[in-house]
Amino acid sequence: MISVQVGPTVARRLFKRVQIVVLTPWIHSLRSKRTGLVAALLLSLTACAGSVAPEIQRLPDRVELTAVPFFHGNVYESGPGALASMLTQQHVQITPGLLAKPLKLPGAQVAIEQNMVSLAREYGFVVYPLDSELPALLAQVSAGYPVMVRFSEGSAFWKEPRYGVLVGYNRVKQTVLLQAGMDRRLLMSFSSFTSAWKNAGGWAVLIQSPRQIPAQVDAQRWLKAANDLAQAGQEQAAGEAVKALKAR
Repeated sequence: MISVQVGPTVARRLFKRVQIVVLTPWIHSLRSKRTGLVAALLLSLTACAGSVAPEIQRLPDRVELTAVPFFHGNVYESGPGALASMLTQQHVQITPGLLAKPLKLPGAQVAIEQNMVSLAREYGFVVYPLDSELPALLAQVSAGYPVMVRFSEGSAFWKEPRYGVLVGYNRVKQTVLLQAGMDRRLLMSFSSFTSAWKNAGGWAVLIQSPRQIPAQVDAQRWLKAANDLAQAGQEQAAGEAVKALKAR
């Protein structure tokens, strides 16, 4: 066996060389992990953006209809308050209290939805139902039209229907803005609102003047709504609705 001795200077150089050889793989591993984390974060952000429907991605980032009146109150599932907001938006001088008698309240809570629709027609407005999909609602809000909705409120053990008015959304944060009950600004995530809304039946309507054609209007649906208005005794308003559709 041959024994070799080296001086202090040579030893230090060898030690440094060993350090470089040992540390280099560790540095490469750290850089690789860092790159992987960045890639994972980018994929996560892309997935979040991609979870929004294409129809929503084409809408403005944020819309809020600040001029929509608000009437607070939880009585009768907040139906009179929501309807009063929609009618006042159409320049009808009304309050929730004044709607109680024509809505046959108290006593007719089970028919409140049907009675609200009928009453809106009696005022000469077209009640236009919307598809039970979130993009359909946000498209109307983007066009400047508040949407009256029914959604479930409560816990997993106890829920009740609540009426409200959809008045805004934030596409980037994926939130909607409602006026409902005692809340002038009720924020809900897209997913939470969609779940609560569909749990209550996915009911959503516009209350429009005869010349207010909805965004992305379904012509047959508008004509049926105009016919329902005529059946309610508002033939002139129904005729205006048909003319507005033809003139658009």
